[in-house]
Amino acid sequence: MSLALFVAVGVALMAGFPVAFTLAGVALIFSGIGVLTGTFDPSFLEAFPNRIYGIMTNETLIAVPVFVFMGVMLERSKLADQLLQSLAMIMRRVPGGLGIAVMIVGTLMAASTGIVGATVVTMGLLSLPTMLRHRYQPEIATGTICAAGTLGQIIPPSIVLILLADVLSNAYQQAQLSLGIFSPETISVGELFAGALLPGLALVVLYMTYIVVLAILKPELMPAVRPDENEDVSLLSLLGFMAGPLLLIVAVLGSILKGIATPTEAAAVGATGAMLLAFLRGQLNMENLRATVYQSTKVSAMVFMILIGASLFSLVFRGFGGDEAVQTFLTGLPGGLPFTILVVMLTMFLLGFILDFIEITYVVVPIIGPVLLAMGVDPIWLGVMIAVNLQTSFLTPPFGFSLFYLRSVTPDSVATTAIYKGVLPFIAIQLLMLAILATWPEIATWLPDRIYL
Repeated sequence: MSLALFVAVGVALMAGFPVAFTLAGVALIFSGIGVLTGTFDPSFLEAFPNRIYGIMTNETLIAVPVFVFMGVMLERSKLADQLLQSLAMIMRRVPGGLGIAVMIVGTLMAASTGIVGATVVTMGLLSLPTMLRHRYQPEIATGTICAAGTLGQIIPPSIVLILLADVLSNAYQQAQLSLGIFSPETISVGELFAGALLPGLALVVLYMTYIVVLAILKPELMPAVRPDENEDVSLLSLLGFMAGPLLLIVAVLGSILKGIATPTEAAAVGATGAMLLAFLRGQLNMENLRATVYQSTKVSAMVFMILIGASLFSLVFRGFGGDEAVQTFLTGLPGGLPFTILVVMLTMFLLGFILDFIEITYVVVPIIGPVLLAMGVDPIWLGVMIAVNLQTSFLTPPFGFSLFYLRSVTPDSVATTAIYKGVLPFIAIQLLMLAILATWPEIATWLPDRIYL
């Protein structure tokens, strides 16, 4: 029944039903069947109200709507537009300079907003017409924009990392209790932010290296911008554009990593800073404020409805003994812990084709997390590995959300297949990053160990 429940949810999601109501609805249907057939104890459902209360009173999750507000406000402040234009002018003579400019702006937007959809759409509207006008191959242009926009998954302050830290903390405590440790340790958002920082920056370097090497080997795919096509821009004016977001990044991440502020308090600082930047650029008005609040509410409601649906799904899944079946399967795999982790990562990668990162975080991670952590896996390293893996769920055709976001703002002259082909090299780079992390876990654990001794 637990396997049939999982399959039924996958089929319903692929049929296009809303995620939150699919998770909750299918779980309720199966629980009813289980009660009628005597295979499900209805007392499991009595824990559901407490779970909803726990979600709504979780101080960590309060940071989600505030960070969403911050990201939407920055997106509406036209900051990325000015940054991209200035960087493109300065780097126009560098091989693949426009692609590198897009990647740098994408990185800054990721570290400022943490919202993939807003970043991809903004970068698509601003940079795609420019790249196509300068005769960039459509595959290169669309692939670069998708990859740059999706960096918000792994670079703090990522919404994914906040949700993942909450789930992993519960899984880590559950694993310790199963081992007889009755004063369990927890995982904080700050620790996971610190663990993801170096891998995220390393991923940016790998992306840029690919763009530069490709531009040198095949310059016809990314022609240099002719000097007479743009006015010169001073380095001082570029630093002026970058100063605002850089100060915002330092204020938000620095306060979290140094333990000065909780993620929710840091998010409030970020939201205030985003409004200040919008005000200084003349973009803070009632129309933008109303649109920002509306969009933030819409995204936050979607996230929390999925959390509630996933909570009910996990209760029913556990009631059918699904967690025990998964534990038996994983611990019984040959090849020990390395092969078990490989199977889990491969499963998540494949699930990324059909499931959103929130669904995987709140449906799959609570199932496999306690098992792996009880086997001695470092929780920070596991969290970063999952975050990088989940990032592929936004890029993998045909259901990658970044592909849908970009397609919505791409001219009809660019084929959908061009977008799919363009992201394939960046998916390969992400898989390379996973292999590097698996070989050298210290990349993810070194900084948290130094900060949180």
